[in-house]
Amino acid sequence: MVDQNLVSDLNRQADAANLVEMLKNVAKQFPGKAVFTTSLGIEDQVITDMIFSNNLDIKVVTLDTGRLFEETYKVLNRTIEKYGKQIHAYFPKHESVENMVTEKGPLSFYLSVENRKECCNIRKVEPLGRALEGMECWITGLRASQSDNRHDLDFFVWDAGFKLIKCNPLLHWSLEDCQEYVKKNNVPYNVLHDRGFVSIGCAPCTRAIQPGEDFRAGRWWWENNSKKECGLHTHQE
Repeated sequence: MVDQNLVSDLNRQADAANLVEMLKNVAKQFPGKAVFTTSLGIEDQVITDMIFSNNLDIKVVTLDTGRLFEETYKVLNRTIEKYGKQIHAYFPKHESVENMVTEKGPLSFYLSVENRKECCNIRKVEPLGRALEGMECWITGLRASQSDNRHDLDFFVWDAGFKLIKCNPLLHWSLEDCQEYVKKNNVPYNVLHDRGFVSIGCAPCTRAIQPGEDFRAGRWWWENNSKKECGLHTHQE
């Protein structure tokens, strides 16, 4: 069982005005057991810069689903070159992908929510589970304004699904805050953000949004009744 007092203590110590100090505290509290998962979107690039620029003892990993945009791979490459640090890639199990595509075809996720969640589970959730093995604190780039499901988050929460503490340092940042940080610190970012893409995932499942559309409207847009989550961030209590 998690020590809820630790979660409470971490939230009390969290300094929204100094995220680097928050991340330093995480690295100190969980030596060798803190991991940051980056999708290489603009929020995650902010955190990656803070970790790498301050040489923090936090492992940085990314999930390569096999369906990412070319622009996303270019961000990954530029980030590795800029900081000279490793970003550990986790891929889906090839047998699971082979079986799914053989049985249902390469675009099964368009046919039903169940199929889409199956694809997300194979390509993202299962690899994430391996990336989090042995870890005690998982750092994310979640922001409260990204969706209704994220409004009630705290800086530190217990993730019952993966059984570790989740840290959300950018919780109260706006998209504009992230854009300003990236520009000021010359951080590599995905050029798709300049083309109306705000939340970037797999290429077949991501589109640009129109002015006034919800932040998550560009993800799985053909699903009218979905909560627009892939399964990575659905265990909070």
